[in-house]
Amino acid sequence: MSNKPQGAPDTKVDSTEVAALVKNVTGVAALSSYAQAYQKRLGVTIVADTGADFNPDVAKALRIEVIPFRYVGPDGEHADDMWQSISPHDFYEYMRKHPDERFRTQAVTPGAYMEIFKGLYERWHRPIIYLGLTGGLSSSIDAARQGVELVKEDYPEAEIYVVDNLCPSAAAELLVIETVRQAALGLTAKELVAWAEDARYFIQGYFTLDSLHWLAAGGRIPPAAAQVGGKLDVKPELSYDVNGSLSLKGMCRGRRKALRAILKDFENNYAHDPSLPMVIMDADAPKDAEWLEKKIREMDGCADITVVRSSISPVIGSHVGPGMVAAAFWGTDRREKLSLTDRIARRVRAKE
Repeated sequence: MSNKPQGAPDTKVDSTEVAALVKNVTGVAALSSYAQAYQKRLGVTIVADTGADFNPDVAKALRIEVIPFRYVGPDGEHADDMWQSISPHDFYEYMRKHPDERFRTQAVTPGAYMEIFKGLYERWHRPIIYLGLTGGLSSSIDAARQGVELVKEDYPEAEIYVVDNLCPSAAAELLVIETVRQAALGLTAKELVAWAEDARYFIQGYFTLDSLHWLAAGGRIPPAAAQVGGKLDVKPELSYDVNGSLSLKGMCRGRRKALRAILKDFENNYAHDPSLPMVIMDADAPKDAEWLEKKIREMDGCADITVVRSSISPVIGSHVGPGMVAAAFWGTDRREKLSLTDRIARRVRAKE
């Protein structure tokens, strides 16, 4: 039941290793530059978790430390090992065939975080930045902060920073990728934390589900809503708010309309900077993910955008079920959507 992180942060990376991850992309230099620059980064250890739904090849190429979350299925407890012990298709096909089975996730304990952070600090003796799954969806971020305090009992001088991503899944993966690049460009640990705490608001993420059943099974929506949605072939378009909690963007009659709603939000909120990658993920729905990528590339100025393709992890998949398709990209500031009074409240809290 170990939560030992996966990664080896100082192994040299060949730029072709990252380039090979992206199929049919002409703008491969965007990801290649991250791998090339990472070789020079020695000043900070970047830690993430599997709540970011990493493409395992990207995590390996960037040499970040990844903490595996745990999930419990009908056959017992498992570590989310980024699809090393089971394929995405096998996992989600089981859920399709056994819709009454229950899956749940387990938060990492403060003691486990303490062991991870302490081990990394003893190994490298340098600042650690943990970009953790949003507190809007998990209590793990609070456990991480408690773990830091436990480490400081033995190493009061240790610089260990915990940053709430305020965004899950594909959006979190995108934040980690760019944080690595900023570290390679020379930002100090404190500067990286300040950068990430602002940058996280500029990542837009939208997704749809094939069924509301799994959200209802996890208690996130009323069972009656899932039943009505299934009978009417209603598909949700979801996102997340500035606190990292799920938010419903709208309901669409049919799968294709839900995917087109994601395209519309991409069109309205994209930063129009093809040098920055985007992420498209699916929970064993590759054809829909391919359709989404194709339509995005057909948009003006997007033909050469670098697209990282990943599979929704078992940890996230346990709550959303098979068929999820998500897109995350750099775009407009999500804080701008707050009401005037909410923006004032955020400024007041920031001064406390």
